[in-house]
Amino acid sequence: MKRIAVILLIKTKNPHIMTINMQYVQMPESESLSAIVNRNLRKLANKYQFIIRANVFFKLGNGTDGNNKICEIQLSAPGPRIFAKSTEDNFEKAAAKTVTDLERQLRKRKEKFRDRKKTL
Repeated sequence: MKRIAVILLIKTKNPHIMTINMQYVQMPESESLSAIVNRNLRKLANKYQFIIRANVFFKLGNGTDGNNKICEIQLSAPGPRIFAKSTEDNFEKAAAKTVTDLERQLRKRKEKFRDRKKTL
């Protein structure tokens, strides 16, 4: 199993820095795919500044129906880690769906933070 790790530091509006660790498992590294995911994660980091780190995994699955491109993203933030995984027919679709799932979870987490602040 070959793993390539790319660590990028992304500066957001405030001095907060988010680390992105990308791993391509059993496949070659793709700069265009990395750029797409970095752009999407940068948008999330600007909107949800409590994100500390993102671990991104691209894998080839064993599916025979063509949907064998897997994207997994795990975010480190206050509280439990946030995880999303999707399987599609290409990596760009899988990454987009995964980021959409993460954004939904982050929105819920931010609402919980707001509700806690209101009760205090």
